[in-house]
Amino acid sequence: MEATTARLGRAGPAPALVPAAGFVIAAATIAYGFAARAEGTRLGASLAPFLWDWRPTLRASALPAAALLALGVWLAPRLHAPAVRPWVFALSALTLGLALRLALGSARAGVDGLWAVYEVGNHEAANEYLPALPALDFGALFFLDTFAEVGTSLPVHAIGHPPGLLLMLHWLGIDGAPGMAALTIGAGALAIPLTYLLARELLDEDRARSAALLFVFAPSAILYGATSADALYATLALAAAIPLALAAGSRASAGALPFGAATLAVASFFSYANLAIGAWATLLAAQRAGLWRAARLAIACGLALAVSYALLHLATGYDPIGVLRATESVYREGIASRRPYEFWLFGSPVAFLCALGLPIAWFALRSAGARYAPAVALVAVLVVAAVLGFSKAETERIYQFLVPLACVSAAATLPPRWLPLTLGALAAQALAIELLLYTVW
Repeated sequence: MEATTARLGRAGPAPALVPAAGFVIAAATIAYGFAARAEGTRLGASLAPFLWDWRPTLRASALPAAALLALGVWLAPRLHAPAVRPWVFALSALTLGLALRLALGSARAGVDGLWAVYEVGNHEAANEYLPALPALDFGALFFLDTFAEVGTSLPVHAIGHPPGLLLMLHWLGIDGAPGMAALTIGAGALAIPLTYLLARELLDEDRARSAALLFVFAPSAILYGATSADALYATLALAAAIPLALAAGSRASAGALPFGAATLAVASFFSYANLAIGAWATLLAAQRAGLWRAARLAIACGLALAVSYALLHLATGYDPIGVLRATESVYREGIASRRPYEFWLFGSPVAFLCALGLPIAWFALRSAGARYAPAVALVAVLVVAAVLGFSKAETERIYQFLVPLACVSAAATLPPRWLPLTLGALAAQALAIELLLYTVW
């Protein structure tokens, strides 16, 4: 368990200066985006740096969502109480989080809104996974063997990710929008108890519960957790992050590193972005246990990836290098190529932090300023991803797997007495985004 008291009790201006500087940069980026669009500059998103559209909608279906959010804010501190057993807390947080996701996902367009993004007729559906399922008509082995060749003919999201989710849909017999929504929402909600488990490794019990509740109410987790496959990817990423965080400690168990590395390889077969969990864990190990431990962790993750994809190639003919080339060609010709790097260098992390929830962003950056190892590692991953241009826009959705890490980081410096107010602010932000802005997912 991380010694948070020693790490976070340091005096000096850094803990306050880092979030202040971050919010100034965010405000400047947002202001520039509005000014540039007003002058006719194309940034690749109508409300850059956010992939949102201004489209206020208020229907009767929003009332249950608002009521449930208010009930959740009232209930959360009671779940946080020490008298509540850990397993009861985890189950209750899961139930509350799932209910909030379903309620907010239905607030704008009713229950159909939970799967509208996958439904034929929705403008985004053609870019999603279901239209790619006919590529599996000749079987999974043929699909894997030819994925690099047929990938460029598939929808953007299908070739923009490894084929893990497509294979899962094929094997589960899911070929409709409601079924896919049920899969992604159910699997995505499992990230809530997993966030609690990760936080218990990195924080004390009280702060671990705060981290889990922050994740329950984080606007991007609520909104995209009900409508995007990235919620499922986040759960897989957390399944790798927990053993890797354990392996990053000074007293790691012997099986944590190989299990975490193997789980990371599986998670990477669903989303390339999940590889950032390995980088985060390596940076965490360097701070908690030294460079030797970090090198061991990085090598183990690299070996697990190399061996797993080599075996997959030998067994099925799957060509991971060819698939990456096909993915790169699709993105090179897509809208991302028309998004100016200079703006999205700042816009991508700003969009992620704002959609994450302003209070969470503030305290996560404050923890980084206090040199809390998981927060420092998270900020480093965000900076590297922005500099290398891994994602230009859409980070509100794509970076779902980093939201739990941000919540753990924020909980380290969030004063316990501020938790109810913080959750209330997050709930209000989530409801405002859902009702005032159209978020595609």
